[in-house]
Amino acid sequence: MTKPLGLTQKILIAMVLAIFAGALAQAITGFTDWLDVLIKDWLAGGLFFVMGKIFVATLKLLVVPMVFVSLVCGAASLGGGKQMGRLGGKTVLLYLFTTAVAITLAMVLALLFQPGVGAELTSTSQVSISQGSSFAKVLIDIFPSNPIAAMAEGKMLQIIVFALLLGVAINHSGEAGERLKKNFQDWNEVVMKLVGMLMQLAPYGVFALLFNLFASKGLGAIEELAVYFATVVLVLVLHATIVYPSLLVVLARLKPTIFFRKMRPVQLFAFSTASSNATLPITMTTVENRLGVDNKVASFSLPLGATLNMDGTAIMQGVATVFIAQAYGIDLSAMDYLTVIVTATLASIGTAGVPGVGLVMLSLVLTQVGLPVEGIALIIGVDRLLDMLRTAVNVTGDAAVSCIVAKSEGQLDVACFESEDSKSAHSDGLVK
Repeated sequence: MTKPLGLTQKILIAMVLAIFAGALAQAITGFTDWLDVLIKDWLAGGLFFVMGKIFVATLKLLVVPMVFVSLVCGAASLGGGKQMGRLGGKTVLLYLFTTAVAITLAMVLALLFQPGVGAELTSTSQVSISQGSSFAKVLIDIFPSNPIAAMAEGKMLQIIVFALLLGVAINHSGEAGERLKKNFQDWNEVVMKLVGMLMQLAPYGVFALLFNLFASKGLGAIEELAVYFATVVLVLVLHATIVYPSLLVVLARLKPTIFFRKMRPVQLFAFSTASSNATLPITMTTVENRLGVDNKVASFSLPLGATLNMDGTAIMQGVATVFIAQAYGIDLSAMDYLTVIVTATLASIGTAGVPGVGLVMLSLVLTQVGLPVEGIALIIGVDRLLDMLRTAVNVTGDAAVSCIVAKSEGQLDVACFESEDSKSAHSDGLVK
């Protein structure tokens, strides 16, 4: 009897079919009027557009309640301020360290391959992108004056701070806190069940999103920026396959091969959605159920990582800065490059885990070293495709740091981490 396909396999099949169908649709556009109407109006602009929007909306639906409830549960279970401080310190330092390594590697390889040399600058298009906030304002905005408004507006760092404070208060509130803690744990179970239900729609949503992308852009947008595109992809691959495995081995004595095998469904899902926040539900369930990270650690580190850990975005910013400087013929000093590293690392704090936000933060980095912000127009055409790749790197880093921190705190089930599990939808960690 043939074993039914797991959710991972279904998502992968949906991705391949969508890329093929979308590229084919783009290639035959323009042959006849009725084909154009069918592809542009009925499929890309109609059926699959609606399906994609509904799918993304359901993902966003999960983010705020899941982050809030899971963080409250995690903070309430930590046992004391000392343990939370130690856990938080390790997590934040590792996130900032990997981000700094990512952008440094990106700039070194960009200087080596020189993606901007010989670039055509005939484009006069303007890019409407808001300027990034100062680091001081980012720090101030972390603390919510109105937590309800923060939830309504999806301000993740403010939600995280409020959830942590509430969790700590519950932990120190005796019997009343225990009752409330149990209530939040029940809510967490319900939210995770909702995650499992909605994840069954993932293959259909993934197909719709990728079909629309390739039906509109095809593969031609990559040609003009081949060196830039290839450089970013190379750095992303090197960071994911060298930096993270090295940290897992050196700091936690864990096997990277097992880690990457079990993270595959998360990476595929992150690639298809290009959103760390949207991928957070599947990241949480996979890290806890398949990698053996205790909920106390996972519920703290993963929501924080979805907002703070943007290694893939930092890589894009590093390569893009060098590319734009070379394209405009502007020489950057060693101090300028150091400024880019520091700015991009700090700018990762408060960066929302949603598609396209990296371009907003890139404007902040470019401004800091005196490069023209309109240079973003040169790379915006391929950024959507790169956004998908760097999101996969981001979620991989979130999970790797969570495993390392959990191991250092004695909160990692090593037997679960090293176990051989089946490839069913249930064991994919998507359904509890």
